[in-house]
Amino acid sequence: MIDAVVDQYFVVLEKLGEKFEDLEDQIVVNPEPTSLSTIYKMKRDMLFLRKSVWPLREAISSLQRLDSPLISESTKIYLRDVYDHTIQVIENVETFRDMSASLLDTYLSSLSNRLNEVMKVLTVISTIFIPLTFIVGLYGMNFKYMPEIESPWGYPSVIALMIVVALVMLTYFKKRKWF
Repeated sequence: MIDAVVDQYFVVLEKLGEKFEDLEDQIVVNPEPTSLSTIYKMKRDMLFLRKSVWPLREAISSLQRLDSPLISESTKIYLRDVYDHTIQVIENVETFRDMSASLLDTYLSSLSNRLNEVMKVLTVISTIFIPLTFIVGLYGMNFKYMPEIESPWGYPSVIALMIVVALVMLTYFKKRKWF
């Protein structure tokens, strides 16, 4: 009966392993907020599984050490085999616990990378508009003796200057591969 229980743990661990692989693929491709709750649920499952297996290991170990006429030498060999399987189950559970921690790290890293990409785009946009804002602010002042105020080409030349500044900055950013 103990062997059947231990063997069923292998089936459960195999299914959990498939879930871990699917979740890992999902997190790397497209991390979603639901992934975080799934990771925590799987961590709780691993903790529950660990709490279930450790007492079984202790019980089998006690049966192996027990000097009773009810347990024959051939049964002790069988118990050693079951004990080894229990140790394998515990090691697999520990591996999955480590995987759940690394999945959480991967999820947070993926979110951080997405946030960095958004911040990079916003930084490039604001960097382009800062000099344009300066030029508009400068020519928006009401001074009597400002160049190009009386010139018929004053307004178009300022617009052309702003377009040239924006294009030069865009070209520079593309050469640097910032976007």
